[in-house]
Amino acid sequence: MSDPELRAEALRWLVFSREDLAVAERLLGLPEAVPRHICWFAQQAAEKALKAALILEGVDFPFRHDLDALRNLLPDGWTVKKKFPDLAELTVWAVEARYLGDWPEATRDDAERAVAQARAVLESIILDFKRRGVKVDERDRAT
Repeated sequence: MSDPELRAEALRWLVFSREDLAVAERLLGLPEAVPRHICWFAQQAAEKALKAALILEGVDFPFRHDLDALRNLLPDGWTVKKKFPDLAELTVWAVEARYLGDWPEATRDDAERAVAQARAVLESIILDFKRRGVKVDERDRAT
C-alpha cells in the first residue's frame, strides 16, 4: 500500500475504534447495562486503535487480541509504548467477556476501568497520529 492508502486505512480503523469506545461509554451510562459487554467494547476500541497505529507504520500484525503483543510491534516513539506498559487487564475482555468460562463475571468497576484505559489508549494514539502529520478530524479523514 502507498502512504496515502496506509493513512486512509489507518483512519478507517480509528473510526471503528472511536465507535466501539462510544458504545462502551453509552452503555456505561445505563444502569441496566451488562458490565462484560462494556468491557468487551472497551477492549475492542483499544485493539483497533493499536492496529490503526500499526497500519500507519506499515507493520503487519497477527489477527490476535493480545494488546501487549500488538503494542510491542509498534516502533519506538509511540507514546502508547511508554505510557501503557501493561494492557493485560484490558486484553482479558476479548475472550472473558464473550464466552463462558471459569472466571469471575465482570463488575461495574471493571467496566469503568476498561473504558478509562481504552479511552486513554485511543487518545494517546490519536495524538501520535497528529505528531506524525496525519490530520485527524471528527470524520477521521487524512488530509
